[in-house]
Amino acid sequence: MNIMRLTVLCCSALSAVCFAVEKPEYRLSEGSSVQRSANAVLSLMSYSVILDLAASSLSIREAQTENKSLMMTQLGGGATISKEVPLYLEGALAASRYDPTFVATNGQDHRNIPLKWTSISGTGGVGWDFPIAENWVVRPIFNFSLGKVASDLKVANWWINYKTGEEFKFFDNGTMNAYGLGGALMLDYELVSLEHEIDMELRLSQVHLQSFKSDDAVSGHADSQTANLWTRYRAPSGMTFLNRPLRYVLEASHSHYFGDQAGVMGFDYLSTVGAGFEIDSSDYPVFVSRTRFIMRFMFGPNVSGGGVSIAMSF
Repeated sequence: MNIMRLTVLCCSALSAVCFAVEKPEYRLSEGSSVQRSANAVLSLMSYSVILDLAASSLSIREAQTENKSLMMTQLGGGATISKEVPLYLEGALAASRYDPTFVATNGQDHRNIPLKWTSISGTGGVGWDFPIAENWVVRPIFNFSLGKVASDLKVANWWINYKTGEEFKFFDNGTMNAYGLGGALMLDYELVSLEHEIDMELRLSQVHLQSFKSDDAVSGHADSQTANLWTRYRAPSGMTFLNRPLRYVLEASHSHYFGDQAGVMGFDYLSTVGAGFEIDSSDYPVFVSRTRFIMRFMFGPNVSGGGVSIAMSF
């Protein structure tokens, strides 16, 4: 009986050892890379830290790639204080949701790892207007930004009983911080008359994003440039509201992307068209003098988006 028990125990111990040996470490399969996708997230952040009407609202789904889906939104604007003090100030807040899917393997088994990566960023800018002709100014701008990417693993912890590589550490509540420095050069045309108002801006922007105090597996940088043309036309509609003319508004913009963000989402340009109306409340003792409502449609290769914006003048 003792010999039988000893034999059973030895067999059990040998089986446990064999199981431990036969359970290799899980690693990302070939073609899946945390570093490459994290660099892509940093490149995506450059869309948010550069003020750009076309990239203010994006919704993307690419079923045939690792980049399963992306949603991005941006809220921002800028203005010159006055003609007497031509100091220009701008700012923006942006957020995005990026859902990549990675494949892990131990050489025998393959498992999908769906993630949720959230990015938030803030950008500020200071510039100065230099008049070059009637209704024309050149505006150099210095920009600075700060952002964070957080990883939130939304899948059952099947790997708890498995040995995993270092690259998995960023998946579970990992973070990547980034700061950005850059600038822009803007050519601005503005014509205001009783018949109509015309605004047009040509802007060249560049930003360098650099990670800091982040997980080693996802540290990196991105250099991005954007060329943007934006125009707006406002004119009386023939109707009155609040004792003032009700204006209709037409908008259009086109953005071309260079540097690291070019092609990271499958396109290198985006365009927008928009239409709306503007209410003039200056005849009443209220803080807001004008309120503008615009519906916009954004389009480009494999992407599209729409939204409604509200702007106010004081």
